[in-house]
Amino acid sequence: MSEGERAEELTDLVENNDLTGIRLWLAEHRPYEIADELSRMAGGEAIIPFRLLDKDRELEVFEELDPSQQQAILLGLRDSAFHEILEEMDPDDRARLIGEAPAKIATRALAGLSPAERKMTAALLGYPENAVGRFMTPETVILHRDLTVHRALEVVRARGADAETIYTLPVVSDGRRLVGTVTLGDLVVSDEDRLLKDIVDVFAPRVGASESAEDAARLMQEANLVSLAVVDSEDRFVGLLTFDDALEVIEAADSEDMARQSGASPVGDHYVSVSVLRLVGARSVWLMLLIVAATLTVNVMQAFEATLEEVTALAMFVPMLIGTGGNVGAQSATAIVRALAVGEVRVRDLPRVIWKEARVGLLLGIMLAGLALAIGSLLVGFAVAAVVACSVIAVCTWAAIIGSAMPLLARKVGVDPAVVSSPMVATLVDATGLIIYFSIARLVLGI
Repeated sequence: MSEGERAEELTDLVENNDLTGIRLWLAEHRPYEIADELSRMAGGEAIIPFRLLDKDRELEVFEELDPSQQQAILLGLRDSAFHEILEEMDPDDRARLIGEAPAKIATRALAGLSPAERKMTAALLGYPENAVGRFMTPETVILHRDLTVHRALEVVRARGADAETIYTLPVVSDGRRLVGTVTLGDLVVSDEDRLLKDIVDVFAPRVGASESAEDAARLMQEANLVSLAVVDSEDRFVGLLTFDDALEVIEAADSEDMARQSGASPVGDHYVSVSVLRLVGARSVWLMLLIVAATLTVNVMQAFEATLEEVTALAMFVPMLIGTGGNVGAQSATAIVRALAVGEVRVRDLPRVIWKEARVGLLLGIMLAGLALAIGSLLVGFAVAAVVACSVIAVCTWAAIIGSAMPLLARKVGVDPAVVSSPMVATLVDATGLIIYFSIARLVLGI
């Protein structure tokens, strides 16, 4: 049976209130598959199959859901079930849920936690919204540098069940200051009498708890880390960023960049469960800004109206010219936004990037100009075709420069480079490209 048929079957079971059928369906599927199907339902519908989950699977499914879906399900639970789920959640997952929840849910959630869990959650909520401190887990096994390997393994066995991960183990000195990390594999293969300070990796990467979670996740990706140590301003160990949370951070950042590059605000929630009005709201603001920006093109056309009246054939090539320029600019912008996201280029690389993209644009322009010259000569004669060909070269070069420079300049002034989206670059290139086109026409045709 296909995925689509299974999803439809669960929906039918819920609509028909077939409790026995729902239990059988849940028993046959993994937690992440169940979470995906619940995400496709409205909160009121999702609560029915969620309540029918076995206790040992309930938390697994819940932690797989997006925060908005978690909130919807929590609202449908009785106080005892509500607080039981929150108490058992990993501290980082719980902090993100409470941080995004309305004040009413957040207050109810914090009030029902045990003192230890409330303190842990409040500490994570004290970090900025997009800081790595919000995503790290404080539930770790911490080892002192003066322990022997034998004693360290005993500590791991005693405390490992309460930790979220034991594959990367922080090693600290007095005052909880981070010395480095060891892996569980390091301990297993080392001589039992060796001290941790002799095998600790003092060069293991670390990040500050207030630093960007996306930057930390990208660092883990580049360094092939399973976990990344997080420290406070005094270099004291406070938690680990694990690979599963890092993947979620990268996925969310990439989804946001893709939305902004397409000229829309990020929605965040599962597409199927998002309302039409919310999608309209996410897209309409950008479209209104772009239509206002597009009036620049109209103004340019008005300014060169006399030129168009004298050589009407020029108007035939306006769509081709602005379309080509917009596409070249969008390609450059997309490439640079992506390169910035993965750390391949930095703001200080601006001159090198512009120089490279200018040459790319120039070569693309020369290639396309030959085609434009051949087609234009057949349609309107060589003179106008030459204008179009020269304009294609100039516009492609200019578009590549604009498309590559704008994301880097945006990053320099503290703006998300993805905000300088492809539609915005294309709109700017349209207006400036027309100025280039008509200026070359006046120069070549003497009008």
